[in-house]
Amino acid sequence: MILAIDGSSIDGSAYTDVVDLAHRSPGWLDDVVAAWSTYGLAVFAALMAVAWWRARRVGPAAAVTALAVPVIVVAAYGVNDVLKLLVREDRPCQSLRVITLEACPAPGDWSFPSNHTAIAAAAAMALLFVSRRLGAVTAVAACAMAASRVWVGAHYPHDVAAGMIVGALVAALAMVMLRRRPDPLVRWITGTRLRPLVLAS
Repeated sequence: MILAIDGSSIDGSAYTDVVDLAHRSPGWLDDVVAAWSTYGLAVFAALMAVAWWRARRVGPAAAVTALAVPVIVVAAYGVNDVLKLLVREDRPCQSLRVITLEACPAPGDWSFPSNHTAIAAAAAMALLFVSRRLGAVTAVAACAMAASRVWVGAHYPHDVAAGMIVGALVAALAMVMLRRRPDPLVRWITGTRLRPLVLAS
């Protein structure tokens, strides 16, 4: 079933308020937010790599949990993308005809939920199961990513809120299932050439 909702009727006024604020803000601030919105996901990848490197020193089970984080993030992205195809909400810059910091995507590049936010939220939630400190840092970064996507005009506020929920929910469910039966996966990896990935030299 395809919904094809009009997001402007949900929180279009809040979206335009944020976009107007971005236009009135200093250029350096817009540049920083736009750079984070575009390239910030690389920071999440770096945090996942740090979590894995540290987890190897804790033990094989911790390392396997850390290795699962990027896999879970990809899964969350997949779930989020399926929702995009089902909902098919036009980008706000198309519906509201506003000028945004980020170039308006072509029609067919759907808005709900936000992929960037879902990826960031999934990384934050999954990393909380590996390291509370890294997870907390990533959660702050995920909130910044969500805000930046509205600031640059790519998404409505409800798009990023939904992306947060999808990413966090998928990651939490996946991590809980992994935590219940980690041993078979640990035994399999330590018995293959992938062994160095879970054991510190």
